[in-house]
Amino acid sequence: MYKHILVPTDGSELSREAAGAAVALAKESGARITAFYARQPYPKNLYDDGAPMGSAKPEKFAKLTEQQARRNLGFVIDLCKKAGVKGDRMATISDSPAEAILDAASKAGCDLIFMASRGRHGLSALFLGSETYKVLTYAKIPVLVHH
Repeated sequence: MYKHILVPTDGSELSREAAGAAVALAKESGARITAFYARQPYPKNLYDDGAPMGSAKPEKFAKLTEQQARRNLGFVIDLCKKAGVKGDRMATISDSPAEAILDAASKAGCDLIFMASRGRHGLSALFLGSETYKVLTYAKIPVLVHH
């Protein structure tokens, strides 16, 4: 059975449901969990010679994404604590969530990636759904997709 499960989260409801199911699996199998969050890099506007877009300065943007990471990872870690499952957290900044997930699984020595089939709704759901597809395509370890 699995011993170390990577649980990527984006804070969406489906991602939270997947985290709950992953914690239940970890409890049954005696596995530990590494919760993972891929923070977005500071956006650049390609039509403005690479000047930062939006009104948030890089420092403020970094602080906001750091808070999101703490909140989303904290949710998974709280589930682990309630279930008596050992849980760690890991975050990185990446413009490619799929690559970041695969890299995190490798670095943490995970033997399973347990993730939601998609995250947010609308256009971002298409993007995140494609990220799940990329993880499924390129993973060298099993991937369990919660739907």
